[in-house]
Parts: sequence; structure tokens; C-alpha cells
Amino acid sequence: MLFNSYAFLLAYLPVTVLGCFLAGRLGKIYGASWLAACSLFFYAWWDYRYLALLSASICLNYLSGGYIARHATTRTGRRALTAAVAINLVLLGYYKYADFFLASANAILGTRLPVLDIVLPIGISFFTFTQIAFLADAYAGKVKEYRFVYYVLFVTYFPHLVAGPVLHHKEMMPQFDEDRNYRPAASNFAIGFTIFAIGLAKKVLIADNLASYASPIFSPHAALTFFSAWGGALAYTFQLYFDFSGYSDMAIGLSRLFGVRLPLNFNSPYKSRNIAEFWRRWHMTLSRFLRDYLYIPLGGNRHGSFRRQINLMATMLLGGLWHGAGWNFVVWGGLHGGFLVIHQIWKAFSTQIPLKCPPRLGSLFGLVLTFSCVVVAWVYFRAPDLATANHIVASMFGNLGVALPDPIFSRLGPLKPLLESIGVSSYLGGGSLFVETWCWVIAGALIAFLTPNTQEIMGRFEPALFEEKHAQAHIATRFSWLPSRKCAFITGLLFAFGILALSRPTEFLYFQF
Repeated sequence: MLFNSYAFLLAYLPVTVLGCFLAGRLGKIYGASWLAACSLFFYAWWDYRYLALLSASICLNYLSGGYIARHATTRTGRRALTAAVAINLVLLGYYKYADFFLASANAILGTRLPVLDIVLPIGISFFTFTQIAFLADAYAGKVKEYRFVYYVLFVTYFPHLVAGPVLHHKEMMPQFDEDRNYRPAASNFAIGFTIFAIGLAKKVLIADNLASYASPIFSPHAALTFFSAWGGALAYTFQLYFDFSGYSDMAIGLSRLFGVRLPLNFNSPYKSRNIAEFWRRWHMTLSRFLRDYLYIPLGGNRHGSFRRQINLMATMLLGGLWHGAGWNFVVWGGLHGGFLVIHQIWKAFSTQIPLKCPPRLGSLFGLVLTFSCVVVAWVYFRAPDLATANHIVASMFGNLGVALPDPIFSRLGPLKPLLESIGVSSYLGGGSLFVETWCWVIAGALIAFLTPNTQEIMGRFEPALFEEKHAQAHIATRFSWLPSRKCAFITGLLFAFGILALSRPTEFLYFQF
């Protein structure tokens, strides 16, 4: 069931919200139980056969977490933690990576091992990581005793279940234990509905329209030139931006209807001036998980510069593989690992030998360089295989020629001979597609770089949980939302346009992970 579907908006959501507040009048346990049951139904809507897998995972991890918490920081607890984490990883590995490893073995070793054709359960990466973090914290003595129904709701909570964010028990379970969150509040409805409307508009009005201009370049053996490759890559870059940003907003908005605040997962990452800042802004809860439960346990920066670079690279390679079972995801993770290593080396060098550069120019250069690196890496993230990705990247660097559609090239007047002298050619047709692609790319760039994001617009009302205090700073006063008729009209208009665009709902890009 998609958030951007009539079934969700007109049937599931009203029944869930109404039932939660009616059950909540009997007590918070009843409200939480209703929400948990509706969340399990939401998951079963995709494929009821995997409901048993999710339920078994919840029961196993809840019982394991309780046992580990009672033996926190002891050898017995450590053994139990190792066993429980291993079971989680084996299940994740089987469903997500078995076919990948079999196909890789066949390709490398020349074997003919049968591929299992396993259907990936929706959201398995998210609910597995969420529970591994719970187990690790139980061993560290950070987990208190909570009722089973709150744990079920923590894992299955429908706004986050299939595409994140990766939740942390200390943030969510106390909220599920509050009576006020099972009573309707006009402020929560106004704030939640506004955030949801903004997210829906990002998804169906911008991301879905950009998709038609991004997809063609990722077809195997597509005829590409410099401009068409960059146009398609940038279209995908902004498609993913508004798709993921839109989903994050919708998840936060839906949760706020119940008075529950989800952690911020997306904070204008393309405005980052370096790659480390990008990862503090993009998929923030995943970055937090990789930092706390992988990078730091590997040693972090505690064992010297060289070991730090190794830990960074290992973390990003595993993070890339988490996103998908394919070598292109490994390359994507490796590229970002390399970017981070280079950033750390440059940072150390620049502190020892200060470079004289105007601050604004340095910030602009850092933003352009970071964004360009991210765009190139996204090609490997999106491409169906390495050969296709390499073909696109080669085109982006001009290795396959630079050409413009003849309807445009022939109208350049005195620029035409100059461009021809430096090797620019023309090809027949494609003028309208070229113009439409770059118009959408420019529109996406203007919105992404020059407009405030949702948490800045809604910042007066603390729409999400912020891990860092400065993440909530720089609220755009001129565009700040207020409970006024003007804001209500704009919100209603966005929602109406979003509803009208639901004739062909499309999945969120992160659902495949």
C-alpha cells in the first residue's frame, strides 16, 4: 500500500486514525494495540506470506533483548547478543543476498549453481537494523523494560516500516507510552496534514515527472552524448531527492497525526559543502546507525589516521551493499568511501597549510564539487549493471562525443561555427525532449538549492526529532508556516493537486531496499 494511493488515503488512514483515538479512550494500551494491528495489516497488504517472517523476527528479538538486558555487559549477555545478531544477519543475508552471491559465484568461478529467485520482503533492511540496534543497546544496559505491545509498535509502526527512517527505541517507545498521543489534537492534525501535503506534492508533482526524463539513459546500450547523459543523470539526482524527501515528509506528517515525532531523516543534503556534511544530511538515521553500530565498533578514529580511513571505507562499502544486492551498489559505496577518505586527507592538509581563499568562493566551490561527485555516484546507484553505469559515466566525461539536437544546434547562429571547431556536433531529432529534460532539471535545482526545506518551513512547531541542535537552525522566517487562512489555503491547494496526480501511483525508490 502506497502513501500516494487512494486505498491508503481514503480507506486505510481514516480507519486507522479514527480507531486509534476511539481505542485510546479506553487506555493507551488499547490505542497502541490498535496501531500495532493496523501496522501489521499495512505490512501484510504487500504480501501476507511475509507477515509470519516479520512476526517471528519481532518475537525472537523481543525475547532475546529481554534476556540480553538481564545479562547486560556480561559474557553471557555478549554470547546471546552475538547469537541474536547472527540470526538477524543470516535471515537478511538469505532473503537479500543469496541470489547475489550465487550469481557472482557463477560469473567468477564458472559454476552453474541454481539461482533461488527469492522475492525480497519489503522493509526487511529497516526492521532488521532497527532491532539489531535494540539488541546492542540491551547489551550496553541502555534498554528499560517495556511492554510487548510497545515493542511491536516500535518495529512495525507503519509510517516508517517499509522505507525508514531507522528508528531508535529510546526515541520512540517512550512516546508510545504517553496517554496524550492517543487523544486527538487540532494542532497535531494541522501540522501533520501540512507536512504530509508538502511531501505528497514533492513526490507526485516533481519526482514522478522527473522519472520519465531520467529512465531512458539507464536503458542498456542507450545512445548517449555528453548533454543527454548529464541531463538524465541530473534528472535522476533530483528525482531521488524529491522522492526520498517527499516520503520522509509524508512519514513525519502521518506520525504527527498521532502526536508522535519521528527522527529527521533528510535535511537538504545537496546544499552540503563537503561529502561529510552530505552524509550528515542524507538518510540521517542510516548514517547514525552506521556510525554508532559499525564505524565506532570498528575503531572509529581512535587508532590513528590510516585506521580511520580503513574504517570509513569499510563502513561505506557495507552501507552500499545494504542498499542493494549488486556490484553497482558496492561501487557506489566505495565511491562515497573514497570521497570521505579524500575529504579527511584534505581537511588534515588544509589545517596544517592554511589556503587563502575567499570564504564564499570556497563554499561555492565545495558545494559544486560535492554535488558533482554525488551525481556521478548516483549513476552507479541507479544503473541496472556496471556496464551500463560505466557507459553513462564515460558519456558524462565526454568520451563518447558532445552533440546537440539539430533543431537547437542550427539556431545557435554565430556560436555554431565556434562549437563545431571544438568538436561539438549535432544529431537529428530529440529537440523537444532535450528542452523538456533540462527545464525540469533546472526547476528541480532551483527548488532544491534556493527554497527552504520542510523542517525550516515548519520549524516553529518542531515537526521532527533533531539529533543535533543546529539542524533546526536557520528557519526561513519569510516562508514559515503559521496556522492562518493563507497557509491553510496553500496547504489545501498542494494536497488537491497531489490527489489529482494520483491516477498512476508509483513506488518510492527506497522501497526496493
